[in-house]
Order: sequence, then C-alpha cells, then structure tokens
Amino acid sequence: MTALKSFFNHPYAFWALLSLPALPMIAGVASGDAEVLHQLLHPTGEFAARFLIITMMITPLMMLLKGWRGPRWLMKRRRYLGVAAFGYAALHTVLYLVDEGAVAFTGGELSKLYIWTGWLAFLIFVPLAVTSTDGWVRKLGPRWKTLQRFAYGAAVLTLIHWAALHDWDGVAPALVHFVPLGALEAYRIWSTLQRRRLRTA
Repeated sequence: MTALKSFFNHPYAFWALLSLPALPMIAGVASGDAEVLHQLLHPTGEFAARFLIITMMITPLMMLLKGWRGPRWLMKRRRYLGVAAFGYAALHTVLYLVDEGAVAFTGGELSKLYIWTGWLAFLIFVPLAVTSTDGWVRKLGPRWKTLQRFAYGAAVLTLIHWAALHDWDGVAPALVHFVPLGALEAYRIWSTLQRRRLRTA
C-alpha cells in the first residue's frame, strides 16, 4: 500500500496520468490523415478546458471541503494541471492551424467570435505556462499570483469560444463543464466576504 501511494505521489506518475488522453491523439496525428486531424480538434480543446477548470476549482474546493485530503493533494500538483491545460491547448491550436492552413490568418476567419476568443485565451495561457517553474515563482514573488489571476480571463474566453462553436450549439456542453466552476467560485467569494465581516465585527 505504501509503495502504491509513493508511486501515485511521484511527479512522473502524475504526469503520466495527465498524458493518458494525449496518447490516442498523438497516434492520430502520427497517422497524417487529414480527417483524423480535423476530428482531434474537439477532444484536444475539451481536455484543455477540463484541465483548466480542475486547476481553478482546487482552491474553492479546499475552502469547501476543509477536512478532505483530496483538494490538498491536488493543490500540490496544481501547476502540473495548469501546464497540462496549456499543452492540450497548444496541441489544439497546432491542429487548427494545420486543418485551416493559410485561411486561419485571414480577416474573415479572425473576425469570428469563437476564433478570436480562442486565440486570446491561448495567448493568456502562454505566459502562465512559461512562468510555472519554481524559478519564475521566486523571481516574480507576489507578482506571480497577480499574473495567475489572468487565468480567470482565459476561462471566460474559453467558455465563450466553446459555446459559440457551430452557431452556439456548444452552449450546453460548455455550461456542463463551466457551471460547477462558477458555483465554486461564487462560494469562494461568499466565504471570503463572510470571513471579512467576522473580522470586522
């Protein structure tokens, strides 16, 4: 039991777990089949959103489930989850560029709501992923947490990007994923305000 626990607590084991959804995707990319590459657009984007949501849910879950070890275990690995979200978002972006080719950079394509919101979300992801190392955390100090708050903007843009796909047919699946995050963030704000009132009283 101790050996099993040590295995799952090892960073490499956690990275392997995060990489599992990517294995069939990489196999599909290796095939070079244009239709397969197009079909991989959705799962890569969805896993990017899922890992982003899980990353952002950890803090409010710790506040809500104070006696449970699960959120604390995830908190120690939150940066890994964030980097995984970026990795799947990067793969999603590369596949989109391969699928669309030069059309991806035309004004007609970039003006679409679900396109420019996706690009903005990805551009926010980049500095968050780059500064995820211990060295950057030490270098930036308190500014690192300020930078990480841009993840909220990325989450809102990702929600719009997902919901606006195919003439807003993506609203329902997007809400299924993002409503739990919204509920937990609402609880987090409420809990923070309650603590402030108690301190003032």
